[in-house]
Amino acid sequence: MSVATNAADIVAVSCQGRVANPAFSGLPAEPYRLDADGKAFLWPTFGGIVYNVSVGDSAFGWSGDCVHPAVSIAHPDANKNRGLNVFACVGNRAMVTSGAAKGATGTVTGKSGRFSDQVIVHFDMATREAMAVDDAVTVMAEGVGLALPDHPAVAIKSLSPSLFDALPKRVEDGVLRIGVVATVPPHMVGAGAGLTSEGGSLHMQSTDRAELAAHGLDRLRLGDVIAIQDTDSRYNHGYLRGAMSIGIVGQTDGPRAGYGPGMTIVMTAPGGALGAFDAPGTNIADILELRA
Repeated sequence: MSVATNAADIVAVSCQGRVANPAFSGLPAEPYRLDADGKAFLWPTFGGIVYNVSVGDSAFGWSGDCVHPAVSIAHPDANKNRGLNVFACVGNRAMVTSGAAKGATGTVTGKSGRFSDQVIVHFDMATREAMAVDDAVTVMAEGVGLALPDHPAVAIKSLSPSLFDALPKRVEDGVLRIGVVATVPPHMVGAGAGLTSEGGSLHMQSTDRAELAAHGLDRLRLGDVIAIQDTDSRYNHGYLRGAMSIGIVGQTDGPRAGYGPGMTIVMTAPGGALGAFDAPGTNIADILELRA
């Protein structure tokens, strides 16, 4: 169904990043991380060009730690990178502007990092194979400032107007409800709680696999649209009874405690102003026609 927005009034602006190289911090000197049981592991993590993980694939089962599908971009200047992370929105068009793949287009599918480190962009496989680290990517950023006049309590986050229009939704008793694959209960919200909701990601807990399965979260795919119960993400992510946030699964599971699949929050509201309904298979890979 159609829900009125102020899309005609928002500003579209360019932001640029470069394909980010995977990195390790200088300290501690060893590259190993610890899983939830204290066992050291060394797996690929976020960053770079990922050739065999794409939106629509499973969010679980990879020998990786919170891997971003396709391409991760960031700006080398910290302040400009913050601008990229704040203004880029899921569903925005992106274009490679340097290197062998110059002119190829892709789509923003998520954001990630504790402090809004990277933007995740889907490109088809041929484009990924032609791209290189440090290639420039320009995002036609549109979505910040998007509002719903008939639902003023609902805050839109990192969501393009076109993707909002395409999401399954309905209004019941004045409450906007979004079609989702599953709902994350509040006790399963993990890393990212307390941090900004304008960039970066909010993770779900996945150490307790039985609890994960009990809520139908063990079958999630990258790009799935999900609800997060009792979570208020208007400014920072935090627990608030009756609130709800809507997220899109942007990165894979990982073995560390608190770092299950990462979600990019795209809508949030307190006090029962936002709801959800079951819509199996709702995934932006299909909505945005990103599959090969």
